[in-house]
Amino acid sequence: MSDAVRLEPHEIALLGDGPRAAVTVAVVDLHLRGLAEADRPGTVRRGIGDAVDGPRPLSPLAEAVHARLREPAAPKTLVKDPDIRLALALMRIPLAEAGLLRYPLLGPTRAARRHIRDLRRTRPLPAGRHGLSHDDRLLAVALHGEPALRLLVPRFALRAGLVRRAEVGGKDLLKHSPRGTGGGYGGYSYCGGGGGGGGGE
Repeated sequence: MSDAVRLEPHEIALLGDGPRAAVTVAVVDLHLRGLAEADRPGTVRRGIGDAVDGPRPLSPLAEAVHARLREPAAPKTLVKDPDIRLALALMRIPLAEAGLLRYPLLGPTRAARRHIRDLRRTRPLPAGRHGLSHDDRLLAVALHGEPALRLLVPRFALRAGLVRRAEVGGKDLLKHSPRGTGGGYGGYSYCGGGGGGGGGE
């Protein structure tokens, strides 16, 4: 992997845990800008925020997700939307050209996996959400998945269906999360080439 390659949080999530993870980062990005809110239990809808309320313009993936949220949608269905699938496919092209995805784009290369492992080691899950920048929160979600969602955007993540609800009896959900990844996203982890916060917390 070239040192010149600077990965954005949604790209890190794609390499680490797959399309669902990348879409989750895009949803959290929108939420932090006030552009996405929880709707009916387990769904997300558009918010009333300003798209420029962030450290940089929206990524094409986040723009595609925002466009889809004209109507409330469950996070797991967003990956199946044709425009979001196209945005994910276009994301893969420069990653493949940088040697981070194997042709025919079926999964991360060894160099990409090593880079993600290094990032997880050097950027552990934060102790709390206070004092973190917009980018810090997105990077934590990209690297650590469900544990980061529960820490950084707990109410939104639960109401929007980004994390699983706690089981009766207080069982520890996280011990059942997929291992070897950033913690998983509602039970979804990277499985190949399928197309498929909390400012108010």
